[in-house]
Amino acid sequence: MKVQNPAILQAVAFKNAKQLEQAKEAYLQEAEAHTNNRSLFHAAKAFEQAGMMLKDMQRLPEAVQYIEKASMMYVENGTPDTAAMALDRAGKLIEPLDLAKAVHLYQQAAGVFENEERLRQAVELIGKASRLLVRQQKFDEAAASLQKEKNMYKEIENYPTCFKKTIAQVLVHLHRGDYVAAEKCVRESYSIPGFSGSEDCVAMEQLLQGYDEQDEEQVSRVCSSPLLKYMDNDYAKLAISLKVPGGGKKKPTAAAASGDSGVSAAAAAPEEEEDEYAGGLC
Repeated sequence: MKVQNPAILQAVAFKNAKQLEQAKEAYLQEAEAHTNNRSLFHAAKAFEQAGMMLKDMQRLPEAVQYIEKASMMYVENGTPDTAAMALDRAGKLIEPLDLAKAVHLYQQAAGVFENEERLRQAVELIGKASRLLVRQQKFDEAAASLQKEKNMYKEIENYPTCFKKTIAQVLVHLHRGDYVAAEKCVRESYSIPGFSGSEDCVAMEQLLQGYDEQDEEQVSRVCSSPLLKYMDNDYAKLAISLKVPGGGKKKPTAAAASGDSGVSAAAAAPEEEEDEYAGGLC
């Protein structure tokens, strides 16, 4: 019968007694013993358990360090799936404290799955990273991450999700102030089976038209539609907060009707614009 490492017994005893600092130290001793014996999988498990003790002590950055160390050992041991899942757990732990670190961990985990050609698992993690990049308003990085997502969904032939990623891309590019990139995303998506003529396609064409024509009413109508309103929360917020350039002034028909080419009424609040120029109060 196999005799258990004394450090394991100590760690479990300390853990059950809620003596978390002592339990952590015991797990680290166990990890060191397994490392010396080149038993990498068990060493990684012990490091991960040390990380869990630190998590329970609310020392999350330290916890994540040990889980990252465990993930590297899992990879070295030839168990990449376990490594990726550990990185995903670490990302969830640190997300409330450090979004940038969480993004890094999710991207690492996605990379491990991608190397194993497990694209469905990889793309879910890239999706987490994309949303957190949007939340941080790192729109350039978010645009690149979304493109990678869309490419993967296209590769696994999940075309309806490609449509949703196109919407997210358009919103991100417009928040970047890059209308050309937004238009290009829609144009390239015409090659995705079923996109052309879909409600997603029609909505994006209307959104781009309204944005280009500085028609705030049309942009607002598209952005408040259920199609965008019920997207993932981070993208729905982008839709709600999207503003047209130039303050949403109507293009030339409204200006011509007013007889003043220098002042065009805002689609959402024409009276406020007129009052402002008249010197009155809103």
